[in-house]
Amino acid sequence: MSAGIAEPKTRGRKTAWLLGPALVAGVAYLDPGNVAVNMSAGAQFGYLLVWVIVAANMAAWLIQYMSAKLGLATGSSMAELLGQRIKSRPGRVLYGLQAQFVAIATDIAEVIGGAVALWILFDIPLVMGAIITGLISTILLLVQARRDAKTFEFAIIGLMLVIVVGFCYGLFLAPPEPGAVLEGMIPRFDGTQSVLLAASILGATVMPHAIYAHSSLARDRFGIDKIYPLPRLIRATRVDVTIALTIAGSVNLVMLLVAATVLPGVSGTDTLEGAHAAIQNALGVTAGWMFAIALLASGLASTAVGAYAGSDIMGGLFRTRLKLITRRLITIIPSIIVLAIGIDPTYALVLSQVILSFGIPFALVPLVWLTSRKKLMGSAVNTWWTTAMGWLVTAGIIALNIALIALETGVV
Repeated sequence: MSAGIAEPKTRGRKTAWLLGPALVAGVAYLDPGNVAVNMSAGAQFGYLLVWVIVAANMAAWLIQYMSAKLGLATGSSMAELLGQRIKSRPGRVLYGLQAQFVAIATDIAEVIGGAVALWILFDIPLVMGAIITGLISTILLLVQARRDAKTFEFAIIGLMLVIVVGFCYGLFLAPPEPGAVLEGMIPRFDGTQSVLLAASILGATVMPHAIYAHSSLARDRFGIDKIYPLPRLIRATRVDVTIALTIAGSVNLVMLLVAATVLPGVSGTDTLEGAHAAIQNALGVTAGWMFAIALLASGLASTAVGAYAGSDIMGGLFRTRLKLITRRLITIIPSIIVLAIGIDPTYALVLSQVILSFGIPFALVPLVWLTSRKKLMGSAVNTWWTTAMGWLVTAGIIALNIALIALETGVV
């Protein structure tokens, strides 16, 4: 649409109406993997790793902004663009397999989180909890497929509000010491375990499926025939990403602060059920319930967004359009199998985060490269400093994820 075409008079209301895709993508930053690692970091090291959450959130802002901009400028998702550019069919399939494998690993973590929450709240067996979590997330995807993108956004944002209230409740009962929080902003480590947790925080924050999903969400919301000119959509996207990452970063920080304030040295906080029990013992039954409800909302919302990303990966890289139920079964069955054969939920969750680390370079490198291509992006192409920052962030994240893999596998 030409920039010379007049915009609607209801500018303020319409600008707010442009927000939403980043809030949906931002749910990926509040999944059960984040809960587990943030609680563990706070309980083990107090405020030491506050700076890691802040740094990870700043990196995430840049990454999600570039992803959304890619979808807006091209009218295509990143998976579609890669599918068009990888000319070799075997190469495209192999690339798609690793991306889909990452989507499955993501779903395992998120479904397990929902299943654990249902077990805590209602004593529902883990396998049945996984089935219920998968069923509800499938209903959310049906809303997106059969109604419109905005309705799906409202549903996910509603769950995000539950997450915010549930996880932030404990902060009002046990506010942290401001001086200690500020001290935690000083970059430093305390032994190998703190490095491992720092890498885990970053790995749980910057996840490949959120990159794929955001470009797809922007495409589905605005498409090619945009009502508003591209520059305005990009300005609105900056606001959208800022709001989304401020919320996600604040909630992640709150998790760590609550754990650092009331759970230092408490054993068992390296598991979701252990963290819940410790919160309940320290802050009361209501705080325990709020934590569990927020965990359930986290699992439901994040698995819906993860499955959405998996669907786009399948369509863009495999060029296959399967029925929604079929697509959902592909990603949820592995989660049910993991729980059915008796693998410890927390171990499976941690292992899924390591698997996600392998997918980081395959999502970040093409994102920075594509958004720096003038021929593809037009006026929305990265500035030189955006590209430079993108490569710097990419190199740092890849390095830390290599460290995570090495530490988890005992190489170092």
